[in-house]
Amino acid sequence: MEMVQLDVDSDESCRRCVETLIQKAGRIDVLVNNAGYVLTGALEETSIQEAKAQFETNFFGALRVCQVVLPAMRARGSGCIVNMSSLAGLVGLPFAGLYSASKFALEGLTESLRHETRQFNIRVVLVEPGDFRTEIAAKRRFYAPETSAYRAVFDGFMQRRASHAAASPTPEPIARLVEEILNTERPKLRYAVGLRQQLLLVGAKRLLPQRLFEWAFIRVMGL
Repeated sequence: MEMVQLDVDSDESCRRCVETLIQKAGRIDVLVNNAGYVLTGALEETSIQEAKAQFETNFFGALRVCQVVLPAMRARGSGCIVNMSSLAGLVGLPFAGLYSASKFALEGLTESLRHETRQFNIRVVLVEPGDFRTEIAAKRRFYAPETSAYRAVFDGFMQRRASHAAASPTPEPIARLVEEILNTERPKLRYAVGLRQQLLLVGAKRLLPQRLFEWAFIRVMGL
């Protein structure tokens, strides 16, 4: 395996990376958009600059890489794009509202892209993980001043999130799921993967009246 440098926040870096891959391998069969981070803090107190940075990586980064990879896939008449979303792209998380917003946006982008590229035999899929024990939790970006009006609830919520993350499985199930998708001729649009209680919560949002779902959500999240 050979590593190639790529900064998804940079148009030039994305273009240069794909050109290098085409020169070395002659084609691109698969794209897995996995770059991202979590911005944590109350929406009221998050700067617009931080909000834009969150979308720059999580949403526009995925779009950039799709745009530079698609010409090669179209030319071959085949390919698979897997966009790594999140269960937080289906249910808005408190104190990670911009992360959720970026994943909600990625969900819509992927659904549209799937329709547009079907004619070129390009499969486009969403993977929606819940909590897994990866570096994303350790590399959170915090925007939570000591004087925050939300500080007490925020601190308690983050402590519970940390304990959940520590008890979460390692990400091998996600890798196996991606492998399964790549070997599926006609994959579904969405694949959710995570702890049973998280998957049940997402399913409850689709089935329960909003007020009842919010009651359940507050208790599960410990708010």
